[in-house]
Amino acid sequence: MSKSTADHKPFVPATESPAEFTLKAIITGAVFGVLFGAATVYLSLKAGLSVSASIPIAVLAISLGRKFLNTTILENNIIQTTGSAGESIASGVVFTMPGFLFLTNGSGADFFNYWTILTLAILGGLIGTLMMIPLRRSLIVQEHGTLPYPEGTACASVLIAGEKGGDFAKTAYQGLGVALLYAFLQKVLHLVAEVPVWATKQTNRYFPSAQVAGEITPEYLGVGYIIGFRISAVLVGGGILAWLGLIPLLATLVPGDTIALQLQKLGYLANLQTAGGPGGWDPTTHTFNDTAAAVYRAYIRQIGAGAVTAGGFMTLIKTIPTIVSSFKQSFSKASMSAIEKEEKLSNGNRTPRTEQDLSVRIVVIGSIALAGLMVVLPQIPGDSVLTKLLIALLVIIFGFFFVTVSSRIVGLIGSSSSPVSGMTIATIMGTSLVFIGFGLTGKLYEPAVLVVGSMICVAAANAGGTSQDLKTGYLVGATPKYQQMALFIGVIVSSLVVGATVKVLDTPTPDLLAQGITHAIGSDKFPAPQGTLMATLIKGLLSFNLDWQFVLVGAFIAFVFELVGVSALAFAVGLYLPLSTTLPIFTGGLVKAIADWNAKRKGIVEEDADLGKGSLFATGLVAGGALAGVLVALLSVNESIYNGLAVLTLEPALADTLGEGGYMTLGALAFIGLATILWRVAENRR
Repeated sequence: MSKSTADHKPFVPATESPAEFTLKAIITGAVFGVLFGAATVYLSLKAGLSVSASIPIAVLAISLGRKFLNTTILENNIIQTTGSAGESIASGVVFTMPGFLFLTNGSGADFFNYWTILTLAILGGLIGTLMMIPLRRSLIVQEHGTLPYPEGTACASVLIAGEKGGDFAKTAYQGLGVALLYAFLQKVLHLVAEVPVWATKQTNRYFPSAQVAGEITPEYLGVGYIIGFRISAVLVGGGILAWLGLIPLLATLVPGDTIALQLQKLGYLANLQTAGGPGGWDPTTHTFNDTAAAVYRAYIRQIGAGAVTAGGFMTLIKTIPTIVSSFKQSFSKASMSAIEKEEKLSNGNRTPRTEQDLSVRIVVIGSIALAGLMVVLPQIPGDSVLTKLLIALLVIIFGFFFVTVSSRIVGLIGSSSSPVSGMTIATIMGTSLVFIGFGLTGKLYEPAVLVVGSMICVAAANAGGTSQDLKTGYLVGATPKYQQMALFIGVIVSSLVVGATVKVLDTPTPDLLAQGITHAIGSDKFPAPQGTLMATLIKGLLSFNLDWQFVLVGAFIAFVFELVGVSALAFAVGLYLPLSTTLPIFTGGLVKAIADWNAKRKGIVEEDADLGKGSLFATGLVAGGALAGVLVALLSVNESIYNGLAVLTLEPALADTLGEGGYMTLGALAFIGLATILWRVAENRR
């Protein structure tokens, strides 16, 4: 035991037993899990990003607990523990399961239904929580001095500070209110343009089909502030290369007919005689209304997919030493002798409250039960019992390995930087190779491979979040078994709503139906970048027909940036996503850079940036903007409500009065005003 572990004294001593695992704490946490799970679904489908929910939930728990619920610090910890599962489950689901829509000839579309999403989310989430139970003592307790778990430590600081007094929640609520007001002006009244665009024409002699756009929403601004200048700059760098470099170059060199043929090959166009598709193909003139959009769909997304794949692998390779040491240490410390000793202690009265875990028998029996469910449940694809048994075996093996890996990695670098996508890619490629080895190739087995990848993605994401929660509990003096029980509840409740939110957001609006689009996910509205990537990998691997020329270009771009010390994965995501997504995120990062530079110039030292007013206000912007987006999407599913909202729009009147350029300029000014508010809040650090 390290010195730091021996000297550790939790905020609530083990000798005290204040209220903790109470009904009001569980219900409140479940409600937050539902809200933040839905918001994460929306944000992840739009931008391929998620933001940790633990800190904002802790802030809200303190506020509600103080004014209405009269909760203890341990009850507030149970609230954030239960609620944080929603964000983890949502990100794991959204990063993978939309891939069912993009498998060969729609072979996986039937599996993209509520019950399959619910089943995979619950199974993956339970695996992530189950397998963290025997790892808590070795990773959270015995390595307390070496694994900081940054989000977990910050969340503990919030809870302890709230117990001592403070007005953290006020700033977060202000951000939430500002975001909701802005979203109402933008998404309902359309007083603020949603995506201001500057573009050159294809006929431009020097710079054809260049495009700068920004989806100027409060959630993107908040995300940028939270992730900081460096990561947001790398993200926007990928977008700049694509939309101001590669697209103008390809638009110059590649004839329109060739671009249209590539879109036909990818399934975006029925044939060259049919108008429509990305960019608006005109078979009469053999041109596109928007060549940039056509080139993006035809080439850039595949190049970006190659870059994301390579970036994920390089990130994984860099963490191999950590992975190997984590696996060895966790395995030795979770040996049968260690487990038996722990169980003996847990069954006696001498075990301190703060060291009481759920029995490891629950892990063993639970894992066997989950594997059995995978074999018998109809939601799991497979042409035979043996195929389903293979799926279950791969999920348990990869699950144990990557839960261990995820926990140790987030302990070092935090959940936001954890290469869950890299782990998922490795799982998909490993599963594909196993299937190929057994002769299980072709489109019939594509959904099965994605099922394994989906459950491991959910498990790894949830294991990372679980680790942070257990670290928070260790610092504040929580009872581990109560946290673990709360996480099980959070997984199940959040999964119920995450699956429903995904399906609702996938429902096409009348505008999309008019374009012949039957799924909103995969369209420009919800591009679902990671899901598309997973499907592309699976299709190419199992059919031996990957578009390697585009994938390799992206892979080498990522390799070059990794060589020069730039995060290849972040740059690759920026290359894959539209510039309209990464540019407003960069704006948020720029606001943080200016605020930090000004604080440094004035000699102001902020003890904990996660508790700063700028971060809390940005958290409110993310929550408010994302929740408003979900609400509008839910309302838009009903055609009469959709038509009613359309009557409220001020866009036609403003566009007639100001001109299209003036209307977009007004939107840009409104976004600058929102960024200014964030900067002013960040400057007021006390």
